[in-house]
Amino acid sequence: MNNKIKKKPLPFPVYFWTVIILAFGGIADSFYLAVSHYRVYNDIAYKSFCAITRAINCDTVSQSPYAILWDVPVPVWGIFGYAVFLGITLIAGGKAAGKKRVWPSLFILSLGFCLYSIILAIISAYYIHSYCMMCIVSYGISFLLCYFPWIIFKRFDKQKMLVGIKEDGLFWWENRKKTFVLLCSFLMVMLILIFGYPKYWHFNPLQISLDLPTGITEEGYPWIGAKQPELEIMEFTDYQCFQCKKMHFFLRRLVAEYPDKIKLIHRHFPMDDQFNPLVKDKYHVGSGAMALIAEYATTQNKFWEMNDLLFSATDDHKDINIKILTDKIGLDYRAAAVSIRNPALRYRVKHDISVGINLGITGTPGYVINGKIYLGQIPPEIFSTVLD
Repeated sequence: MNNKIKKKPLPFPVYFWTVIILAFGGIADSFYLAVSHYRVYNDIAYKSFCAITRAINCDTVSQSPYAILWDVPVPVWGIFGYAVFLGITLIAGGKAAGKKRVWPSLFILSLGFCLYSIILAIISAYYIHSYCMMCIVSYGISFLLCYFPWIIFKRFDKQKMLVGIKEDGLFWWENRKKTFVLLCSFLMVMLILIFGYPKYWHFNPLQISLDLPTGITEEGYPWIGAKQPELEIMEFTDYQCFQCKKMHFFLRRLVAEYPDKIKLIHRHFPMDDQFNPLVKDKYHVGSGAMALIAEYATTQNKFWEMNDLLFSATDDHKDINIKILTDKIGLDYRAAAVSIRNPALRYRVKHDISVGINLGITGTPGYVINGKIYLGQIPPEIFSTVLD
């Protein structure tokens, strides 16, 4: 007769330090994502290592409105959440907890982490249509942090979870002074984050200076900046392209700072399957119509004002309201609405796309400088040759 050998659980410190390492791992992962989120909005040359394809792209996830929760980036909440988990875990390892207490509390907290991870995964799959590798790492850590408190409680307390939760409640009440301090600290940090965290992801629209030269090239394309420039940049952009928007505000600031050295010429390249033959699937739907509105504004000598508004409007992630845009810069709303069906304006947009394709532009933004094509961004050395 074979006797079954009952395996002894590993010593408590093995489980305890595993949870500690996982919590630190979650903090490190969230810190990377928080830095990446900041750089996506503020560093024109930044591209994360996991921006691999359209489907696997951390930058696309960072650019979505779902990366912000209560006016704070989601990875910053991740740092906060994992730090709270780590602090409670340290209490669980103390003598007062006796290896048994606080683990049910951690289990409940980690269930919240898991639920939110599932929600984010669904959003990535069905709304953003792109996945972030480092976010997936965070999901894995959250599920492991759910498993280990449960297994520790089962092996070192051996009570039912509901009984453990009740015992935890008594433990927190017996240590209510420390519990009160922890809750107050928790709420204070939350309020500081919600009301004090810098909103760097909002691009503030720039005002056209009355002294800043603008005009139309001989070929009919709007320009802004120097009449006799040291650096001439021709841009091909899409109003729904995040990188286009980021580069737009960067270039506009440069032109404002160096109005006698830089000329910026605008061309349209909407990645809209209704306009662009390179796009085979539904993508940036409506960006072609936005280009038509900008073309109408060009006929009214209001292109750069409308250009700024269109890039700023996409920051709200809502449908574009033509009436609001036209009212802001004194254009006829009805004429602008009709322009969307204007064959002449549509021809101009499609002509820009055709020219861009012939030049070798396959995506946005694209730039032509001294006959050379640059996709995505402009090398810093291009500016250093003419700017102080």
